Order: sequence, then C-alpha cells, then structure tokens
Amino acid sequence: MAGVMPQRGEQGRESERLRLDPFVIAGGDASPRDQRDLMERPFFSLSKTKRIAPILYEAGGQRVEIHGLAEHGMATIWDADVLIWAASQIVEAENGGLRTSRFLRFTPYQLLTAVGRATGARDYHLLKAAFARLQSTVIRTTIRNGEHWRRHQFSWINEWEERTARDGRVEGMECVLPDWFYRGVIDRSLVLTIDPAYFRLTGGIERWLYRVARKHAGHQPQGWMFEIPYLHEKSGSLARVSDFALDLRRIAARQPLPGYRLAIRREGRRKLLHIRPVNLSTVPVDDAVDGHGISGAGTIGTSGASLSGFQAHEPQLSLWPEKRNRAPNLESNLESNSLMLGQPVTDRGASAVDRPHDPHACGPSPTPGDGP
Repeated sequence: MAGVMPQRGEQGRESERLRLDPFVIAGGDASPRDQRDLMERPFFSLSKTKRIAPILYEAGGQRVEIHGLAEHGMATIWDADVLIWAASQIVEAENGGLRTSRFLRFTPYQLLTAVGRATGARDYHLLKAAFARLQSTVIRTTIRNGEHWRRHQFSWINEWEERTARDGRVEGMECVLPDWFYRGVIDRSLVLTIDPAYFRLTGGIERWLYRVARKHAGHQPQGWMFEIPYLHEKSGSLARVSDFALDLRRIAARQPLPGYRLAIRREGRRKLLHIRPVNLSTVPVDDAVDGHGISGAGTIGTSGASLSGFQAHEPQLSLWPEKRNRAPNLESNLESNSLMLGQPVTDRGASAVDRPHDPHACGPSPTPGDGP
C-alpha cells in the first residue's frame, strides 16, 4: 500500500474528498484485522436476502440501531468484508510508518483479486452492490461517544465513485469511510487480528459466531459461555429463537470455526453455547482478559421473521492467503452480565476432550491478549 497522496479533486464539487488527502492503496497483502465494536454487536444482516426490518440492540448502557433503505436493503455480514479489508490496509500502512486517511483510492481489479474473486462483469456488479448497501445503511449508536454527546449517526461508506475510461472500463474507485469507523481502526486497542480462514465461512451465523468467538473467548483456555437466547438477541438475527438454537446445534456438530470448538451445554433449564479455543498461542503480550463466565443481557428488541440466518450461501469476499492467526484476545466482553460457572453441565456437539477439566471451576486465570 502507499501513503497519502495529494488529491486532484473536481473543482466546485461538494465532497469530503476535496477536504481529505487520499490514501492510495498500492498493494493487496495485509494481515486481516477486524474492528472490535463490529465484532461484538449486531451491525449487519446475517442473510443475503434483502433486509429492511431494523436492528435494535442495547446492552451495557450502549445502544445500536441499524436501518436499511428499501432500495438496497441493510448491509450484510459479507459486505462487512470490505470494511475488514479497508481496516487491514490502514493498520498495515500505519505499522509501516505511512500516513493514512479515511479517503481511500484503489482499483476494483486490485480489490477483487486481493479478496480471491474473479474480475468478470458480474463480480464488478456484486462489488458495486455491496458498496451501495454499505452507503445506504444508517447506523445510530452511543458507542464511543464523548461525555456530552448522546448518539452518533453515520453510514459505513460516506460516498464512493468509480472512474471509467472512454471505452467504459472501470479504472479506479474512491470511497470515504465514516470518522467513527476510521477512529476505531487507528486506535490499536480497538482492532484484533483474525484468522484468514474466516472468509471461507459461507453461513451468516457462522461468520458472526467466529467474530463473537474471537472477541470474547479469544485464547482463554476455558473459553467463554453464552446463554443461547442472549446470543440470539446479540446477533440481531431475524430467525426465531428455536430456529437459531437449531442452527447453533448444526454448527456445533460440524465445527467449522477456525481455531475454536463449540459445545451446546445444559445447566438446569438453561441452554448454553460454550466456545473454547484450540491451538492456544504462547506469544507473550501485555494486557489481560477477564476470566471464564456466562454471558447474558437484555436488549431493546429485534425484529422477528420466519427465515433462519443459518442458510448458507457462496462466499462473497474472501481475503488473503490461508494461514492461521494464533494471536490471543486483548479483552473479553465488557458489556455482558457475567456469572461464574456453577453446576456441572451436559455437553452437546463436542467430544470429551473438548470439555473443561473442572466443570465447577470459576474460570481460568486471565490470559493475555494481542495487539494489531
């Protein structure tokens, strides 16, 4: 990638690009990194079916509202790969001492080839449709607001444009990221590395569940446990709770998440999902995380529908060559209502070797996390 270059904007045009120096992305290789706030809250639709029903979520005193326009629908978790790619390029450039900007300049061919997709007409069309959904989705949130500010409203893409040659070929693209997202990327404490194998996950819930696992369970030996109804609310899924629970059981049976093992457990009348990492990292780092707990919290509600978010689709954006990321988590969930483990639980979807050695344990000693 390259650093900031002087802009040659169009005179007299009302555009943020006239006030920002472009960050010209010259290369496609960068370790994949995700933004923490996007990993633990329901910012995206989990289905490729057009979604108009809003997502409304509140936990830990922080609120998220997501609204999609009827023309394009809400941005999907596959569209979020564009933001992951952008975040990865920004962090990689800053690690190299280059200046960055939320005004990105790149070629669609560069992006498509970097994410492992073809470069035919259909692929360009799908990429532009993703940008349209990212721009038309409206986010309202109180996350990371200042002392005297209550709510921030923005879209994932402020504006974007494609530049074409005289024969109609697309030569380049430009887009402006929102300040809320950009600030969450250049703050290294708000970014986590992720396993490149994430981009091969084809189901919406699978992709969302990996991000939850990476953010909350990290590389704590005992992992993390969630009540299934709470996970349903946390996902923003349009599926019924019963369908969502069935999806989780199917995923636990297949064990598709890179670096994590899943088990459905019972504790009395409660059904829990236990996420435990495998191939734990031994890389020394500075910051600690919380111990093993059970998470559950109320929300202000999600919209219901009969469709299940588990329905698998072909992957849209797959980034970077496959290799395992073994960097541990920096912190656990700070907004959950957490309880320490109590009575023994019954396992579903994991073998005996995946069970904690002591089901009565209150949790492991905090394990360290990673940086960007």
